[in-house]
Amino acid sequence: MFESLGFENFTAPQVAVGLALILGAAFGLLAERTKFCFRRGLVGDDRKQAMGVWLTALAVAVLGTQAGVLSGLITFDEHRFMAGDLPILAIVLGGLMFGAGMVLTRGCVSRLTVLSASGNLRAVFVLLVFAITAHATLKGVLAPVRTALGSVTVPLGDTVSLAGLPGGALIWSGLIALAALIVALRSGNRASTLVLAALLGALVPAGWIGTGFVLFDDFDPVALQSLSFTSPYADTLFWTVASTSIPANFGVGLIGGVLIGALLSALIFGSFQWQSFHAPAETGRYASGAVLMGVGGVLAGGCTVGAGLAGVPTLSFAALLAILSIAAGALLTNAALKPSRQTAYAQPAE
Repeated sequence: MFESLGFENFTAPQVAVGLALILGAAFGLLAERTKFCFRRGLVGDDRKQAMGVWLTALAVAVLGTQAGVLSGLITFDEHRFMAGDLPILAIVLGGLMFGAGMVLTRGCVSRLTVLSASGNLRAVFVLLVFAITAHATLKGVLAPVRTALGSVTVPLGDTVSLAGLPGGALIWSGLIALAALIVALRSGNRASTLVLAALLGALVPAGWIGTGFVLFDDFDPVALQSLSFTSPYADTLFWTVASTSIPANFGVGLIGGVLIGALLSALIFGSFQWQSFHAPAETGRYASGAVLMGVGGVLAGGCTVGAGLAGVPTLSFAALLAILSIAAGALLTNAALKPSRQTAYAQPAE
């Protein structure tokens, strides 16, 4: 479809950066206003309301994404989420690590990105360590570990997603969306908050359809992708230090957009506030959590957004296993830290 859009002076990958910038800015603004965060939905003091926001976004993301699939606009047949051999060890271990890390840093990567644009220097520090660790796991010194763990697989054959089970994609996507909305409507959130969460969720199918259909170009292909943070942070780190050698891509545009959108929202609504660490032990805890999230996000195939909010709508078993493993890691770590939480770390980064 890209050839018919009239972008004579731009290639599809270049326009994809602009699309990502727009999607990211919208995500940053909406996430800042709704305090969108999967960690808060699991272990936060306001977990009921926070999970209601997250599940509202998920319901819209599932319905929108599967509508795109059923209408023939996009297909996930060749996507990494649909690999016939499930890297079960990497996904489970990575998910547990990521979940533990986001509890230690008191925020998932998407939330920390929003917080960093709102003046939280703890979040900035975590994201720098996260990006370096993620890049090292993808393409650096930790890549052999990723390869070794990823080699332990379970063959799924042709049944790589819920769409291959009885009922098909229509029934399963409907059940997921219905269950999510029932919980969300009982969460005690204001209707306006849930509307904003729904708009945030709509960004997921916008990303999938935008890259998979609108910008489809046989001669200069764009990877099928949507909202995510692990690989984009690795790409942004690489682009930042070598921008004269490599062009910006969708991930770079997405991260930049989120930072811009969240900053504008924080300034407009008066929530911008400088914050930093209070003790060396706190710094060590956040650094440890950042490393766990960097390695874990790569092994699991994504974070709470990449594998969760954007991954689950594909109905992929890999994405479902990843988000469940992340949740388990967060709950287990929170339970282990609970006795000391009130004394040692009284300043939340949320």
